[in-house]
Amino acid sequence: MTKKDFATAVEERRSIYVINNEAIVSDERIQEIVEHAIKHTPSSFNSQTARAVVLLGEQHSKLWSITTETLRQVVPANDFSPTEEKMNMFGAGYGTVLFFEDQSIVKGLQEKFPSYADNFPIWSLQSSGMVQYVVWTALEQEGFGASLQHYNPLIDDEVRSEWNIPLDWKLLAEMPFGKPVVAAGEKQFSPVEDRVKVFK
Repeated sequence: MTKKDFATAVEERRSIYVINNEAIVSDERIQEIVEHAIKHTPSSFNSQTARAVVLLGEQHSKLWSITTETLRQVVPANDFSPTEEKMNMFGAGYGTVLFFEDQSIVKGLQEKFPSYADNFPIWSLQSSGMVQYVVWTALEQEGFGASLQHYNPLIDDEVRSEWNIPLDWKLLAEMPFGKPVVAAGEKQFSPVEDRVKVFK
């Protein structure tokens, strides 16, 4: 398969919800994608706060079982069917990337540079968003479909316990991915000239 160029991958990266667990690339390649993103995505003061956990196979399925049972405790039983269907869609994929930010580094920077203390949590979130986007776009280049989910903080304690996550790692997002089964629908765009200004 010919690798998509970056601009095409950016354009074709969409939220894909219906996925399956067919292998498109090796597990080693998936690990390489995530490690490359964590290593090379910029962060404020080169703080390198981003952390990730890659769940494949049974570990991926376990995450969505945990999420399903957690949500079962908070969603009324008579309304749970759509939630369960969504969890089954995510669980049907090949894997999930969990995105964290190391709060010990953020707090350390706040103490070291008090003038910027209020900004470090914001910059941490910006860096995490870039990491998520880099991973998402790289997975798209390989032929995977993915979406970004936010079941934190509901699942935080069980995730920490199940995979021995350090206490200072704050869970920000979950990205289930797999081979696309149903393509994303048409996307509407606001006029770009209303959203970008250029001055010369």
